[in-house]
Amino acid sequence: MPRQTPVPAAERTPQAQLSEAGLHAIVGYQLAQATIVTDQVYDEQVGHDGGLRRVEYTLLALVKANPDVSARQLARALSVTPPNIAIWLDRLETRGLVARTRSASDARVQHVRLTEDGQQWVAHATALLLQAEQAALAALSPAERAILVELLHKVALSRKRADKGG
Repeated sequence: MPRQTPVPAAERTPQAQLSEAGLHAIVGYQLAQATIVTDQVYDEQVGHDGGLRRVEYTLLALVKANPDVSARQLARALSVTPPNIAIWLDRLETRGLVARTRSASDARVQHVRLTEDGQQWVAHATALLLQAEQAALAALSPAERAILVELLHKVALSRKRADKGG
């Protein structure tokens, strides 16, 4: 029976200690592994006890940063269909977190704005998430975290180029 060379710790999965072999250099694989960490943070801090789904938090945060954004703009930002956005906005409106109004110039357009409860909820959730992510990513220095965020943002920007056909 041939002896296997031990796999360095840096090339093993965090929990099961399985070899990542050819997966180690695949960005999508590493993003998926990192998402496990950030999803756990979200679930523990915000998503528990009837909290909102990640996509709903994202919608609220986008609306907070872009008052009177249209439902169509939100759908495009999240790369989902307008009917899906409508479903999520219905749920958020039922919970009293957003309000929708028809555009005065185009009745087909709905503008979305946070309610006072929505403002408070997203501000509180964001503070919890930032604090918990800092703890979860304590292995990274503040400079490394900033670089990680910037690099991930650059990856996300490549979608914009792909949407325009190149």
